[in-house]
Amino acid sequence: MAISINDIKELREKTGAGMADCKKALEATDGDLQKAIDFLREKGIATAAKKASRIAAEGAVTAKISGSTGVVLEVNCETDFVAKGDQYIAFVDDVAEYVLNNDVKSIDELVEAKKEETINATAKCGEKIAIRRFEKMTAENGIIESYIHMGGKVGVLVDLEGCTCDVAKELAHDLALQIAASKPLYILPEEVPAEVIEHEKEILIAQIKNDPKLANKPDQIIAKMVEGKVGKYYDENCLLKQVFVKDPSITIEKLVQEKSNAMGKELKVKRFVRYELGEGLEKRNEDFAAEVQAQMKR
Repeated sequence: MAISINDIKELREKTGAGMADCKKALEATDGDLQKAIDFLREKGIATAAKKASRIAAEGAVTAKISGSTGVVLEVNCETDFVAKGDQYIAFVDDVAEYVLNNDVKSIDELVEAKKEETINATAKCGEKIAIRRFEKMTAENGIIESYIHMGGKVGVLVDLEGCTCDVAKELAHDLALQIAASKPLYILPEEVPAEVIEHEKEILIAQIKNDPKLANKPDQIIAKMVEGKVGKYYDENCLLKQVFVKDPSITIEKLVQEKSNAMGKELKVKRFVRYELGEGLEKRNEDFAAEVQAQMKR
């Protein structure tokens, strides 16, 4: 029978096995999901099957740099306790090293390449472990810098082009720290999608109309108020418009310009990525102690 990609995906989500193994299992069991799970377990491929449906929103964000190339990576587990363990840390380090040294094009490709190691790490740590996402950057004419905050709760990778001198390295480090602390979404206001600004304006207009003190203001006054608040949105969400966390008297834009003038070269933030551990993931409701007690009762 024909095996659909959705069947393969569902089996993979339930077992943690690779795409190719899931396809073979479904073909061998005529598409029967439960039999396919048993097939994989019998082959020793799905030793993590019982943990596959559990929530993994803890873990670590890590970064590695080699020369002009850098990687930031998030790997999840179920508890902060496991995330601090040597076996888990070694696994995360190994995955980051693999991405750094290989041409990995997608998260699916990475998960497939490291499936055996993931299964082994899950078995050793006793929790579901999931490689969630990564970003890899190579500087063409500049520096790749990273910053890890709060022991792996936040990770940043930034590409600063224009120079590889000590001044540029110091600036790249300050930019990475800024991104970790201030959570910018864009580099410049021009990068903000028009639909995002329109959405912000709609919210701001609704807020004004719902405020009895402002609702009766003339339209031109309301328009000016909205534009002012949009400007504040840029200041908060665009890296170059943000106030420098280490010196609130200047913006990041001014800081970059000062360093460029000092070097006689134009330094430019080309791109950045910021990962915050577990963002967007469902969190566990029970605490670790309760889980231990539940395991003991079994």
